[in-house]
Amino acid sequence: MVVEENQNQMMDSIAGDSAITANVSEDEAEEETTTNTWKNTKELLILHLSKKLLHGDLDFRIEAAKEIRKLLRKSPVKSSARSKLADAGVIPPLVPMLISSNVDARHASLLALLNLAVRNERNKIEIVKAGAVPPLIQILKLHNASLRELATAAILTLSAAPANKATIITSGVPPLLVQMLSSGTVQGKVDAVTALHNLSACKEYSASILDAKAVSPLIHLLKECKKHSKFAEKATALVEMILSHSEDGRNAITSCEDGILTLVETVEDGSPLSIEHAVGALLSLCRSDRDKYRKLILKEGAIPGLLSSTVEGTSKSRDRARVLLDLLRETSREKEMAPLILEKIVYGIAVQVDGAEKAAETAKKLLQNMVHRSMELSMKSIQHKANISSKSNI
Repeated sequence: MVVEENQNQMMDSIAGDSAITANVSEDEAEEETTTNTWKNTKELLILHLSKKLLHGDLDFRIEAAKEIRKLLRKSPVKSSARSKLADAGVIPPLVPMLISSNVDARHASLLALLNLAVRNERNKIEIVKAGAVPPLIQILKLHNASLRELATAAILTLSAAPANKATIITSGVPPLLVQMLSSGTVQGKVDAVTALHNLSACKEYSASILDAKAVSPLIHLLKECKKHSKFAEKATALVEMILSHSEDGRNAITSCEDGILTLVETVEDGSPLSIEHAVGALLSLCRSDRDKYRKLILKEGAIPGLLSSTVEGTSKSRDRARVLLDLLRETSREKEMAPLILEKIVYGIAVQVDGAEKAAETAKKLLQNMVHRSMELSMKSIQHKANISSKSNI
């Protein structure tokens, strides 16, 4: 009886397991069927949208553009919908809609193209190849703030593809982005800075991307933003680029309200990359005309931030800070009064870096490093003079 009861329990258990397995299999099959159905539905929708864009009237095309945006906004990040829509030929008919006299057509096509370009390098390139840049330039020249903002966002997205940079630059986009820095919406200004930063990576044209007109709006934006933000990193990189290539740009920053002060504040409060670019910008000023810019930089209290940068930050910012400090050195008479002031400044920096307990030791190391650097420079100067003397004797 006991054996028979155990056998019955075993049979019930096996039957139960079989039922569970059958249910799981049914669920998986149902899920697979649902997935395939949705996949087929999406593919049919893509073909439908393509036909509407290729063969429909303007109202149908506007409706199709809106549906493309809606479809892509709901798609997962790694969805293939963007590529499939491009393969279905939706990009070429969307581009002419950008220059339509119908504002709704422009708006809908802009949003559709933006969503097609996001997270898809091939689509970015195809959109530019389809001739989207000239219509976007036309939109950037309009007085419609909403369309200008979307066009700027489109340029930003398209400029992320290395293959597009030269085309965008040579088409005359950068000056219009510079205008956005002054007259655009808040989001438009942010996107314009990022787009210009993207384009600056094109070394062939980097020197011609920006001119002196960009200095004032960039400084204003830098003044208003958080100095350690990613936006500040891009803005200071652009300022450094202008000051290193343009005399007009260097003149512009001196006539710009709080221009040099904003760079000094970035050296004090910025992220390591912002500090690197801000020190580089100040160094470009001082190298171009030491007599002109030295007092202006010192007047804004640059020394503490620069001394701190010789200890912290990237290797490039440390090197730049040391060179700039050498250029800012006082005259021989002023040097006699400098040591005590310098010690106080260095001690203050040491407190911020390592706290009051270790400040004395840190300050001592800082001063030793500065003395060592000064001796190196002196030795180089002596060697240089000796070489000149020996050559003249020959």
